[in-house]
Amino acid sequence: MNTKTTIRPAASAPNQPLIRVGFILARHFTLSAFSLFVDTLRLGSDVDDRSGRVLCDWEVISATPQMIKASCGIQLAPTGRFGAAERFDYIAVVGGLLDVEEPLDRETIDFIKDAAARKVTIIGVCTGSFILAAAGLLRNRLACVSWLHHEEFRSRFPRNQLTSERLFAEDGRVITCAGGSAVADLAALLVKRHVGDEAEKNALEILQVERWREGGEGQSRSPLALPSHNDPRIKASLLFMEQNLDAKLRVEQIADHVGVSRRQLERLFQEKTGISPGTALDRIRMTKAMFLVERTSRPLIEIALDVGFENSSHFGRKFRKSFGTTPIRFREERRRLQAAQG
Repeated sequence: MNTKTTIRPAASAPNQPLIRVGFILARHFTLSAFSLFVDTLRLGSDVDDRSGRVLCDWEVISATPQMIKASCGIQLAPTGRFGAAERFDYIAVVGGLLDVEEPLDRETIDFIKDAAARKVTIIGVCTGSFILAAAGLLRNRLACVSWLHHEEFRSRFPRNQLTSERLFAEDGRVITCAGGSAVADLAALLVKRHVGDEAEKNALEILQVERWREGGEGQSRSPLALPSHNDPRIKASLLFMEQNLDAKLRVEQIADHVGVSRRQLERLFQEKTGISPGTALDRIRMTKAMFLVERTSRPLIEIALDVGFENSSHFGRKFRKSFGTTPIRFREERRRLQAAQG
């Protein structure tokens, strides 16, 4: 029977933790991202099953002692003030809701910038990447965000390098993580790097994580309901399509993005999904169009351009062919239905 591995220190336990992380929590931060990070450190630090801080240590630091509210409503109290940034190996900025006007105050932003200047590695967790970009810390660096926030990040920071096709990205002394379960993978990497393989294995086993995932592995996302497959080239193709609908993509561009020829990509799609890449792109385009028509009040010409059409008339014809009604009628019908229900 498999039992939990208990990490035991070497002949002489270190006087100081092998890794120290300072957490900065944004207003309305994502609780799961923070808790996954902390618990991976805790389990990687576990000596004799006592949840001690022998091998890893952490603090929630803030400019003030005031409680910090998570997006779910739970509030946490900081455990320390800023002090010297050099006492940490990493400063992890945990983001949350994107509609918060000032997720961190100026004093906190200045502390993060100072920590970066002092060569402390800065981590943007979940939407913490938005905070780092706004502070100028992602200039000329690759930012990794969730597929859910790809368009918003590109809109706010059009000059920044961006990916949402991987779990996390390490670029110099800045790390950005897409969030979700990828936080455990990133934290496990840091445990492995500073504490060792046994500590990393212990943490992931207790968290019931079947295997550690590298940062370059794809995020769990498929814009279309397709037959089950695990081919990373198809997943990467679908995400690339979804994130570049306004670019009027050609199949050759999609194939080049995933490193295969057009013929190889077409064969791959037919074998794995039963449709062509062009058909997949068309379905993604119209699914996004229907969402925008239903959920927003944006002019139809803007929606048409956003999903890759040159004019609203072409868009209207395609919409009617796909859904059996015009965009205007579809929007009106949805509004009538919502009014009747509410």
